[in-house]
Amino acid sequence: MEIKPGPLLSEIDSPDDLKKLDTRQLAQVCQELRDFIIDNVSVYGGHFGASLGVTELTVALHYVFNTPEDQLVWDVGHQAYGHKILTGRKESFHTNRKYKGISGFPKRSESQYDTFGVGHSSTSISAALGMAEASRLKNEKDKQHIAVIGDGAMTGGLAFEAMNHAGVSNSNLLIVLNDNCMSIDPNVGALKDYLTDITTSQTYNKFRDEVWKILGKISKFGPNAQEIAAKVENSMKSLLLKQSNLFESLNLRYFGPIDGHDVNHLVDVMQDLKKIPGPKILHCLTVKGKGYDLAEKDQTLWHAPGTFDKITGAINKKKHDTPQPPKFQDVFGHSLVELAEKNKKIVGITPAMPSGSSMKIMMEAFPDRSYDVGIAEQHAVTFSAGLATQGMVPFCNIYSTFMQRAYDQVIHDVCIQNLHVVFCMDRAGVAGADGPTHHGAYDIAFMRCIPNMVVSAPMNEAELRNLMFTASMHNGPFSIRYPRGTGVMPEWRTVFEKVEIGKGRKLINGEDLAILSIGQVGNYALNAAEELKTEGINPSVYDMRFVKPLDEEMLHEIFRNHKYVITVEDGCIMGGFGSAILEFAADNEYNSTIKRLGIPDTIIEHGEQPQLHKECGYDTEAITHAALQFVSSKEAVR
Repeated sequence: MEIKPGPLLSEIDSPDDLKKLDTRQLAQVCQELRDFIIDNVSVYGGHFGASLGVTELTVALHYVFNTPEDQLVWDVGHQAYGHKILTGRKESFHTNRKYKGISGFPKRSESQYDTFGVGHSSTSISAALGMAEASRLKNEKDKQHIAVIGDGAMTGGLAFEAMNHAGVSNSNLLIVLNDNCMSIDPNVGALKDYLTDITTSQTYNKFRDEVWKILGKISKFGPNAQEIAAKVENSMKSLLLKQSNLFESLNLRYFGPIDGHDVNHLVDVMQDLKKIPGPKILHCLTVKGKGYDLAEKDQTLWHAPGTFDKITGAINKKKHDTPQPPKFQDVFGHSLVELAEKNKKIVGITPAMPSGSSMKIMMEAFPDRSYDVGIAEQHAVTFSAGLATQGMVPFCNIYSTFMQRAYDQVIHDVCIQNLHVVFCMDRAGVAGADGPTHHGAYDIAFMRCIPNMVVSAPMNEAELRNLMFTASMHNGPFSIRYPRGTGVMPEWRTVFEKVEIGKGRKLINGEDLAILSIGQVGNYALNAAEELKTEGINPSVYDMRFVKPLDEEMLHEIFRNHKYVITVEDGCIMGGFGSAILEFAADNEYNSTIKRLGIPDTIIEHGEQPQLHKECGYDTEAITHAALQFVSSKEAVR
């Protein structure tokens, strides 16, 4: 389906084209850009509300600043659809997040306008400050550096660390705070309350207006106006702002709050801010989903709704004739509530992902025993550790890719102290269309090397429930990883059963070779076994359940009885499950031939999960092929 842009947008292939327009035409450009995003996402899917909310900001930034010479960093990157469209990717935008298409996030290798890869949040101020310092060192005095931070990203600790540094620098840095009170779910915490207060405070805003009026009059004084204005601004703000404004207390010149949907006013303000040296922050008030009524009213649902009818707003859902398995995260959410009903010490923690992780189910059932701590993975882990020291049983639910951000806390605050924290890592393995910044490729490798940590993965929904039940009773760190999407069990509500830690399952008893798997990809192993039977090959199939501790008794049996072993995992092949099996074989001097299948040592791009499983070489076809190669080599030797 061809989606045509409006008359002005159709002529814009770069910011230079945008700059040719009169400011009176910018409102129309914003409308056409917003319509183009709506048209594309409704048909092809993707993130939705975030980019609609920054349409005017996007147009104003590229109109005022000299991108790509001026460095523009987006945070979080799903706000950048309009940016991509205005910077030469309009014709390819329909491939957004599709296999072999453009990325859903800014990506340095994709465009010179994408100055920094930004799939995780709260990184923009640090990155832009680094760029600004580099420009200062190279004596590039006129170069601008802009960090657009929004969708809850300011709640991340890295943003505060960067502002603390920026305030004592003399770098040419502009922080644009896109304040919409949302991440995927509504923002939480004291910062959200503070920003609301600063927005609504009559005393503060009256003072701010007076400052701006005086500065406007001073600007007419002549060639030294800017210097005079800066001195007046600093002296007047010191009377009040240092005491009432967090950002001014960090030595960041604060401007705002202003309407983030008034494109002409944004242009005027940004033109003025270009002339002011040093670090500064512009506070813009926006509405996530702006311009699409349903997205404004239900901002969580319309963060990334999938395809939909743009006229009626009906979200397209696949119709099935038979009951379908639930999503793994929903099984987690409902199972956690069931466990919490049995054990009053169980609590739930998530860093700003209550809907995505289904922690929201726990939050609705037990609001006083569940916590959304904002985009703050490090805090989530150490907060969980603190709870554990007092006898609570915290289930800390973090996407695998975001757990990387809290690795020090996992080691230092949980594992060294051997505390009972249960890590439930959603979106483990390849995560799909979000691409390399969101793939949960590394958790098996980085968790299995930490003393005291149990590392497990369920093959199906029943196993997830049983591992959660087991983890709730284990006195120490326990990690459970599970993938994005649905499992295989429509009837998933099983009675909880305790699993013996470190014990796997033999699924098929065979003789020609052994296939060992961890997690949901064990279903590929079962499918491969069925295909191999048609070739007259009878493999053994094992669901190992645990990467640490390994089922050594079962492994001794496997290596004594099988010359050929295939390991399968939805994780990095370097240091992962297959490596653990290789280590066991080497330590015990077995000489079986081992073939490891998993995510190779390269960055995997975006696409649907089955496409990526095939590309990485661990789907049913790949397992079958590897087994046939083993058997053919065996026959050749004979």
